[in-house]
Amino acid sequence: MKLKEKITLEEIYGKTFKIRLVEAEDNGKAALTHFLHNSKNGISKFYKKEATNHIKKLLEHKYAGQEITLQIAEEALQSLLFDFKDEIPFPTPKQPQFTFIDLFAGIGGFRMAMQNLKGKCLFTSEWDQQAKKTYSANYGEVPFGDITKETTKAFIPDHFDLLCAGFPCQAFSIAGRRGGFDDTRGTLFFDVAEIVRKNKPKAIFLENVKGLRNHDKGKTLQTILNVLRNDLGYFVPEPEVVNAKNFGVPQNRERIFIVGFRKDLGIKEFSYPTPTNENTVFKHVKEEKEVSVKYYLSTQYLNTLIKHKARHKSKGNGFGYEIISDESIANAIVVGGMGRERNLVYDHRLTNFVPVTNIKGEVNRKGIRKMTPREWARLQGYPDEFVIPVSDAAAYKQFGNSVAVPAIQAMGKKIIEKLNILC
Repeated sequence: MKLKEKITLEEIYGKTFKIRLVEAEDNGKAALTHFLHNSKNGISKFYKKEATNHIKKLLEHKYAGQEITLQIAEEALQSLLFDFKDEIPFPTPKQPQFTFIDLFAGIGGFRMAMQNLKGKCLFTSEWDQQAKKTYSANYGEVPFGDITKETTKAFIPDHFDLLCAGFPCQAFSIAGRRGGFDDTRGTLFFDVAEIVRKNKPKAIFLENVKGLRNHDKGKTLQTILNVLRNDLGYFVPEPEVVNAKNFGVPQNRERIFIVGFRKDLGIKEFSYPTPTNENTVFKHVKEEKEVSVKYYLSTQYLNTLIKHKARHKSKGNGFGYEIISDESIANAIVVGGMGRERNLVYDHRLTNFVPVTNIKGEVNRKGIRKMTPREWARLQGYPDEFVIPVSDAAAYKQFGNSVAVPAIQAMGKKIIEKLNILC
């Protein structure tokens, strides 16, 4: 069989190429998109084999009954390079000044920040399918899957400057042991440490919840620091808790930052970024126009929240809903109903009170509503060009799990300056 001179992505995948691109569970689509985005920097070699096999499977499906050789698949892959257009909301800088990989990527908060600093992402991984859909829609690459699998780690390029990871926190079993590398086995930090040990990037940048400092009476953090400093050979200054509200977003979001530099670079000191202390409040991220009635609370739901708060108040607890004024900053946005209930707002612009969803009771007339996903995106520092291709429920989860881009970018700038990559 001989293919025509040129074949397009749409011909292989169909008209729904961009949507179907993120539906596969294997690494084929991730390898293909990483290959296309790295065809000019020599990194594509890490993805070529899997990308070719992926194209071969697609052609075998499209041209059922005809023999598709690896040579034919490779020719098709090369022709795709001519068809490939980097027409995405947030493309790679044209003249990148450093490289990084993006682990536990979510919807790409680290990537957004590092690309703003003229960084080039060489590899990304994220297991959640809905998050991968959002990531792909904005950056044009499908993340690889579960980073705990060796088949996923095998795609990581040999050389990159910076490893970024907002890894989930897990308990370590260190009773009676020294708290070294092997003690992290079975945790997601172990996978980060394993990649660092193998690839030895110049620097690492880890982000986690503030509670990591006190997790398991501080043993978890000490194990992490011991591994990075002693087992892996990195200069790691004492971690610092950074609040996003100090870097231009109206959200009280505290996260611990851990940074490390390979010891052979001779870096022996590091200063965390100085807060910008911009006077931003909720009105700066509030929707400019009337929003859908679906975001407004029903009378019954509102009464339930009021009673719930009253019960806790009678017990001396401060739990319950909270309404953020236009002149205030939001509480930390987090996954789950409480993340929305502690960030309710007043908005009296609603003109159509007819419900568009099934609710109990009527729409409240006090102007109380949930924040919208776009407002959550702005609270995390995402520009309005950021595409939200998923349902509201998925979007709330994704932005609640995300990093605050401006805080990450401020920290990233200090790291890159320390590496003398930026002027």
